[in-house]
Amino acid sequence: MAKYFDVHPDNPQPRVIAKTADEIRAGGLIVYPTDSCFALGCGLGNKEGLDRIRKIRKLSENHHFALVCKDFAQLGQFVHVDNAVFRKIKATTPGSYTFILPALRDVPRRMLHPKKKTVGVRIPDNKVVQALLAELGEPLVTSTLLLPDQEAPMTQGWEIKEELDAVVDVVLDSGDCGETPTTVIDFVDGTPRILRRGSGDLAPFE
Repeated sequence: MAKYFDVHPDNPQPRVIAKTADEIRAGGLIVYPTDSCFALGCGLGNKEGLDRIRKIRKLSENHHFALVCKDFAQLGQFVHVDNAVFRKIKATTPGSYTFILPALRDVPRRMLHPKKKTVGVRIPDNKVVQALLAELGEPLVTSTLLLPDQEAPMTQGWEIKEELDAVVDVVLDSGDCGETPTTVIDFVDGTPRILRRGSGDLAPFE
């Protein structure tokens, strides 16, 4: 049975954030709110967590997982970003974007696209996630909470608790969450290519 933590969206309680981080460190799989919609998340070295996400969402081996990072200093530890790409990404973050970039060696191989050796990264504009990342001290491995039989992500924490009670460990709920996933931009060759049109403004990349 999943634990249910109610957290304030603007002033997340440190005790709740610490409990959630402890669950992640212990190998837990969580559901948490972002600046786009709810997402599934686990620790960077949690192979079982990745497998659980794949099973819940029925994902293929070619699915791009993403690392949710606190800031650019953290992001730069896991992906290669040249100066031109850095400037373009910097202008739109934090925000509702996932950027596909070449992965560095610190990214676990099982997270990478098997052929391209790339990974998604994002810096969310959400106080709950930022507090959780600060407490955790490392990125979260993440994937949008979009179930295979649903056309749009669920927006209510209690609804998610009922649906996924047996397959996740924590539902972190800060209130109604959006149902539009991030905009996904492929920057692997230095030129932005829109892979998914989502909640982020497309104008800077078109």
